Amino acid sequence: MSFEWIVKIITENWPMFLRGAGWTLVIALTGTVLGALIGLLIGVIRTIPVPEGGGKKVLLTVVNAILSAYIEFFRGTPMIVQAMVIYYGSALAFGMDMDRFLAAIFVVSINTGAYMAEIVRGGIISIEKGQFEAAHAIGMNHFQTMWNVVLPQVVRNILPATGNQFVINIKDTSVLNVISVTELYFTTKSIAGNNFRYFESFFVACVMYFIMTLIVTRILRYFEKKLDGPDHYQMTDSHVPLEGKQ
Repeated sequence: MSFEWIVKIITENWPMFLRGAGWTLVIALTGTVLGALIGLLIGVIRTIPVPEGGGKKVLLTVVNAILSAYIEFFRGTPMIVQAMVIYYGSALAFGMDMDRFLAAIFVVSINTGAYMAEIVRGGIISIEKGQFEAAHAIGMNHFQTMWNVVLPQVVRNILPATGNQFVINIKDTSVLNVISVTELYFTTKSIAGNNFRYFESFFVACVMYFIMTLIVTRILRYFEKKLDGPDHYQMTDSHVPLEGKQ
């Protein structure tokens, strides 16, 4: 590896590297946000109590079966295959001419949604059953209970897993080069094809991926600590004796 070549590659191609990194972050962030929303919706639906009988039970059983199939399929197949099927398969089967970047965001979103659905479901199940019972006792239905009582706690609990999924998506966007999305990996491959210095070119890309994931991780940890609040809480007027407050 030549340090001079690394400097030369960065000097001549830094706008392309930055453009590729920018699209990588846009696709990963948009896909993670949309995927988290999909996961929240599916998690809420899959935790609806199934009644003993009637049409509602049949409907919920069918919906749960469809959602389970969606989760198992997208968690059980590689994203690179999903991208090929969705982009090229839809063009061959239905004559659809999808925009590459929209297709990339769609693939990342539905893939992330499948993982986030299970993360959300686990977060909902972890909430104490007594909170559900208390909410139902004051007349809340399932969705009111979720919105007002459960989801605020779940969102905080799943924040580390959501951040981890975002970091994974930053790296996994590299597979989208198979549908010619000009993210960082595709851009680096084009640069390396022009200068034939593959090691140096991809070394630069490796460092850029590391910097992006490191910054995102530190930002997420900062927000987690903000949500946790200060390490030591102090009650107002805690120095006043109990009898003095009476």
